Amino acid sequence: MNNPTLKICDLRIISGKFKSIHIPFNKSIKARPTTSSAKEALFNILENKDILIDSEVLDLFSGTGNIAYEFISRGAKSVICVDRQINSIKFIRSIATKHAMNITTYREDALKYVLKSRKKSLDIIFADPPYNIENIEEIPELILKSGTLKKNGLLIFEHGRDVNFQESTNFIEKRTYSNVNFSFFKIISEK
Repeated sequence: MNNPTLKICDLRIISGKFKSIHIPFNKSIKARPTTSSAKEALFNILENKDILIDSEVLDLFSGTGNIAYEFISRGAKSVICVDRQINSIKFIRSIATKHAMNITTYREDALKYVLKSRKKSLDIIFADPPYNIENIEEIPELILKSGTLKKNGLLIFEHGRDVNFQESTNFIEKRTYSNVNFSFFKIISEK
């Protein structure tokens, strides 16, 4: 039964196969969806890098699945969503089933999932942990060292403004859109 006191919010798929689909969700999902303007800017960057079509993607700390739906809509072959909240996983599964999206879900701690490395050689990993998560500075290197990302793959890490990864060996660039920051990483081979 729906709780009438829960606020209903609306996600929107911006472009691609599922363009303009609105996805309502209630605040029982404890998540901070990436803003539409930041999401649009991110996907414009990815389209310019020409890495979206047929890519295999891992979405860590998936929340509402907002980013996963956009990846699928814009031509990703598949997306794996990992989140520890059962409400998030159920919600993502329901949307993926309703729209026949190739999304697989795992209810698990995102970092534990990466350390187990069930799936190797992914093209893109998107991680959007809570901005106040403990040891946030260590997460990108942990992901990169796990063997989950292809050598030429891309890690996109969403974070708050107080975190700086520019000294990281694998850091490429940072983009800021209001309060949303994306840091990009690639595995840089040691010589």
